[in-house]
Amino acid sequence: MTNERLLHSATAMDAVTLHVGDLETMSDYYAKALALQPLEERVRDRSLHRVLGRGIRPLLKLVHTPGIPAVDPRQAGLFHTAFLFETQEELAATVYLAAQEPRSRFVGSSDHLVSEAFYFTDPEGNGIELYWDRPRDQWDWTGNRVAMDSIYLDPNEYLRQHLTEAAVGSVAQGDGTIGHVHLQVGDVDTARRFYVDTLGFETTVSTYPGALFASAGGYHHHVAMNTWNSGGAGPRAATLGLGDVAITVPGRDDLDALTARLREGGFQFADETSFVRLRDPWDTQVTVSVSGADVDAVLSR
Repeated sequence: MTNERLLHSATAMDAVTLHVGDLETMSDYYAKALALQPLEERVRDRSLHRVLGRGIRPLLKLVHTPGIPAVDPRQAGLFHTAFLFETQEELAATVYLAAQEPRSRFVGSSDHLVSEAFYFTDPEGNGIELYWDRPRDQWDWTGNRVAMDSIYLDPNEYLRQHLTEAAVGSVAQGDGTIGHVHLQVGDVDTARRFYVDTLGFETTVSTYPGALFASAGGYHHHVAMNTWNSGGAGPRAATLGLGDVAITVPGRDDLDALTARLREGGFQFADETSFVRLRDPWDTQVTVSVSGADVDAVLSR
């Protein structure tokens, strides 16, 4: 029986939207650092929206928004967008590209027990995670909590083990998805009430100081929220950076269950039939949609 309080077990993350000041520079960066190619673009509300992806899968939507302030690392918003790769070779090839790109800033790498991850920052200050998941039967669960850690992962040794000429040569044809989105918030308890109690994710890790990890369907996390840089932050000002966190669910019934929870919680939202749009307590836009991984759907949101 479906639990009306929880998101469907097949819930996933969709293309992340970023407001960017220099559309061409950012498009070129993501092409060279992550092998994301422009798929389609459209003018909406006098702004150019450009979708980037691999193959036909959209992964980012860049909205040209010049003239507003740069990303403030102390403000609520994006900590990083996490790009998930199917194999260690695909991950290594993308890490190699990102490390070779002079506009990248490498900020670390970790073995998280459930995954192997590498972190960068793009030219406008948006965080990026590139990662690969270990098989689920290797994840260590205690009840509904999964064991995660941050153990140093030597990037040079990782590339020596997993980087192949074939993977680098075919990196643009490789797959990739948005595995999770990690947010900066003002306080964890308020984030839990919104993302867990109302949206319907389930807490998976709550032992990291100043952070919370949550998912649907037994994943390690689809969303994370931390206060490491943004503790006490209020609603976001209009700046470059995160424009939308996109979540997909299988059917309209899932949106109906969500809207019922939102009404119960007193949250305002817009129901556009194929998606529901609302804002979290820090004014970050969240879109929950029944259609995902489609360029037209991403451009229409």
